[in-house]
Amino acid sequence: MNRSSVTRPGGRAARIQAAVYAAVEYLQQHKGSTGLSVHNIAEQAGVNPTTIYRRWGSLNQLLSDVSLQKLLPDSEPEDTGSLHQDFSRWLEEYVDELATETGRKLLSDIVAAPDDEYRVRCQNRHFSQIDAIRHRAIQRGETPPQTMQVMDELIAPLVYRIMFSDTLPDFSLASALLDKLLKSER
Repeated sequence: MNRSSVTRPGGRAARIQAAVYAAVEYLQQHKGSTGLSVHNIAEQAGVNPTTIYRRWGSLNQLLSDVSLQKLLPDSEPEDTGSLHQDFSRWLEEYVDELATETGRKLLSDIVAAPDDEYRVRCQNRHFSQIDAIRHRAIQRGETPPQTMQVMDELIAPLVYRIMFSDTLPDFSLASALLDKLLKSER
């Protein structure tokens, strides 16, 4: 596990992490991938390059860490009172965030990480978001699909299209996939 995931909030390490993340985002927006080097990021963040190597090990790990932070929401999915609406609202945010060139790049950075940590953290966050929706539905007396069924029939087709299709998916595709998934549960 890298050190960035075990830092104390508000301390020096947190300030360095925030500065480095901000530097990565600034360079991505203003210089694209050509401006992304450990040296450029360190200079923009006001830290020594060795700090970046010590904390993240490599540029790929740093980019994966930044991408994961952008992709993973901090809050639970909205509770609308119905399984369909809960998934629909969650999917709308998911598609808005990921079905963009930036989202495609974020997913690519996570996949490019040299170890499984980032992929596992991303997967676990998806599971917890889906499970939160499922558990609320069960408490309301609804019968939700299993978590892996949601991943296989809803998330996987969207991620495939984000990563490999010429055309990024939109909410209408996500909504159609959701309708099909929930119809199969009846």
